[in-house]
Amino acid sequence: MRTEQSVPIRLEDYRPPDWLVETVDLDVSLDPTATRVRAALRLRPNPKAAAPAPLVLDGDGLKLVSLSLDGDALAADRFVAEPDSLTIAQPPQRPFTLEIETVVDPSANTQLMGLYRSGATYCTQCEAEGFRRITYYPDRPDVMAVFTTRIEANKVECPVLLSNGNAVASGDVPDTGRHFVVWHDPFPKPSYLFAMVGGDLACIEDSFRTMSGRDVVLRIFVEPGNEARSTYAMDALKRSMRWDEVRFGREYDLDIFMIVAVSTFNMGAMENKGLNVFNDKYVLASADTATDADYRGIEAVIAHEYFHNWTGNRITCRDWFQLCLKEGLTVFRDQEFRADQSSRAVERIRNVRGLRAMQFVEDAGPLAHPVRPGVYREINNFYTATVYEKGAEVVRMLQTLVGVQSFRKGMDLYFARHDGEAATVEQFVQCFADASGIDLTQLMLWYSQAGTPEVVVSGSHDARTKTFSMEIAQTVPSTPGQPTKEPMLIPLAVGLVGRDGSDLPLKLQGSGAVERNILALRKSSETFVFENIAEPPVMSLNRNFSAPVRVVANLSGDDLRFLAAHDSDPFNRWQAVQSLATRLLADNVAAIRSGGVTRRDEGLLNALAAILDDASLEPAFVSLALTPPSEADMAREIARDVDPDAIFAARSALREAAGRHLATALQDRYRLLKDKSPYRPDAAGAGRRALRNTCLDFMVAARAPDAVALAAQQYRDADNMTDRMAALTALSLRDVPERAAALDDFYQRYKDNALVVDKWLSLQASIPEPATLARVKALTSHPAFSMSNPNRVRALFVSFAMSNQTQLNRADGAGYDLLVDTVLALDPKNPQVAARLLTALRSWRVLEPGRRAHAEAALRRVAAQPSLSPDVGDIVARALAEN
Repeated sequence: MRTEQSVPIRLEDYRPPDWLVETVDLDVSLDPTATRVRAALRLRPNPKAAAPAPLVLDGDGLKLVSLSLDGDALAADRFVAEPDSLTIAQPPQRPFTLEIETVVDPSANTQLMGLYRSGATYCTQCEAEGFRRITYYPDRPDVMAVFTTRIEANKVECPVLLSNGNAVASGDVPDTGRHFVVWHDPFPKPSYLFAMVGGDLACIEDSFRTMSGRDVVLRIFVEPGNEARSTYAMDALKRSMRWDEVRFGREYDLDIFMIVAVSTFNMGAMENKGLNVFNDKYVLASADTATDADYRGIEAVIAHEYFHNWTGNRITCRDWFQLCLKEGLTVFRDQEFRADQSSRAVERIRNVRGLRAMQFVEDAGPLAHPVRPGVYREINNFYTATVYEKGAEVVRMLQTLVGVQSFRKGMDLYFARHDGEAATVEQFVQCFADASGIDLTQLMLWYSQAGTPEVVVSGSHDARTKTFSMEIAQTVPSTPGQPTKEPMLIPLAVGLVGRDGSDLPLKLQGSGAVERNILALRKSSETFVFENIAEPPVMSLNRNFSAPVRVVANLSGDDLRFLAAHDSDPFNRWQAVQSLATRLLADNVAAIRSGGVTRRDEGLLNALAAILDDASLEPAFVSLALTPPSEADMAREIARDVDPDAIFAARSALREAAGRHLATALQDRYRLLKDKSPYRPDAAGAGRRALRNTCLDFMVAARAPDAVALAAQQYRDADNMTDRMAALTALSLRDVPERAAALDDFYQRYKDNALVVDKWLSLQASIPEPATLARVKALTSHPAFSMSNPNRVRALFVSFAMSNQTQLNRADGAGYDLLVDTVLALDPKNPQVAARLLTALRSWRVLEPGRRAHAEAALRRVAAQPSLSPDVGDIVARALAEN
């Protein structure tokens, strides 16, 4: 593990590489502890380099065996080989071939970067800087080469040998019991997209005919016995391929597309060219082992990684500062795919809930950074919600500003202009400016300024002139390193809802109709006056969440209830209910903390009743509308002097009150939604199950008679994991014998399925009661838990840290101590997972003084360690830095 002090890398210091690599010929002889890697790099000086330069190749913990140039061994005095670099001070200033032999130990690689073993399977993870753990190389995304890879291994242990591209040769190695396969990828790629897999794997196979009539072989490799659980992933892949052809005109370019599912993986999946490597969580599913949410996750991640073939692989990023170029754009694409596969309104709400839960919190704390950071110390720490989800929102705003038709023209231009290149954000945005004729200069501030803008809207009606005025002001809060900000370009979708519930035509005074009902905000404050508004309307603001901003408006409770009942925009109808609940919860949290009297909002409860009773609404939408803001949502909204116990108490009281108020309707809807047909993971069925299980949750929360017995019965009778987990989750919130019995039964049913056992670990870590701390500690000694497997760590500790606000933030500080102990235990073995776990303390400064002191002490205990990894060291330094 690297423990040296990391040096800041700055965007402004970018310069083209001194040397380019034309081809890479790899010869890898797999061995559990001594894999030999022979790399032949065809290098040439970069004509864009300022002057003749030494050749400096990156490494990370490498052991050099031999080095030759154009077939001649290099004398020891002509190069310097360190574990982390290889330097030739005076290379020939002409094209030449450098042959490098290294030896690596896959079995000892606990960081899971470079070449490592997942069980008995060899696999690689090279993004962002893992290839340098395999061989010395200019390991940066703007060095793109054509790779040919020969893999050799024991034929019994590794009958399957895979790499990027198309297989071009294979055979046995005489008299050795070993065999080889040669793969050739004709498309130049950066080293982070290299992949290699070797193991005893089973496979399901299908085919896909592209829009030009080519047949592509599709293969998904899994551990033997899991073939049947990978069929949904194959279906999702084929739908993704067809959607990308229809929506963006993008056709797959190789003869074969492969996915490999492994059980030990730091991330969700990796888009290596032609050979995607996946965490098996995002491949394996069946009705009795995966929930509807799991199926949605598989569909989204399969699509995301496939879509990278064009937005990430064919066009990659010039440097890691441009990470949002491939990730934000591809998240937008996978969100659009999901919306087209199910309900656009429901998917939009889900996406925004996720954005607010993760990215808004990130933007408001010490780890805030722009969508395109200007500086980093450890790039692994910038695979964040800001880069991914906020990056996707910037692309969505781009589409909103130029319109769908011009957006498609801009995408076509981007593909035509930059195919085969390592591009920048500026080049991407320029394509849309050229395609639409719109000046998008101000939009670039979304890439360079951190923080969530706040948009304050005040509306007023003038009966005499029959006009309605919107006074709009925007501010962007200060963030680390950025104390002052410029006004952003914000596309604000608006509506004015008349008394009859219909949208009024929008015509700006002196300007005519509002194109697509979008107000393009460009200044710190602006006033928009609408004509022909005879009666006071209700403002509907930021429709469909047209911009990732916080909106503050002079809307009364009656206005919000009116929007909840009548707004034609489904997102804002949902948002109105959330705003009503947020106001009530904030008031009651303050009352609980001051010893005052909490209030009950009959208007909110009646609005919930009306939504539950509205048969025209999608069940999935109703489920989302009934669900109150989470504890984390309320902590984000309160934003200072946060008391998680008071938030939990207020939210629990609201859930109980809603359950009692809606008791009869909940029972009726629960019975009506019972579905005896076979399970299908389609959007309609998932929506019905979501609403039925929300009804159950409210009944248990309201302590309705027989509700616990009903949940226990659903647990026993369920024919799918969605309903079984929903019942178990409802039971988990009540300390009753049925809970203990169901938890024990669940483990016994599924103890041989690690991914399902992860649900068991996660649920127990999320129970909001004091006993959970001891329960989590005890589970670390359970046979099902392993600190060396990221999925197990995420199931237990990330669930505790991110989903259990009261117990992580215990008043005695014990939750922080457990978190920090875990981070310090993980850091020497897997710094990436350790660093991500530590981000759970990113909002420590907003806590009330007692908890804040405990959290700071825990962070300072991490900072005081003498041998932190760059990953954890970077997170703790930024978390403790004074803004």
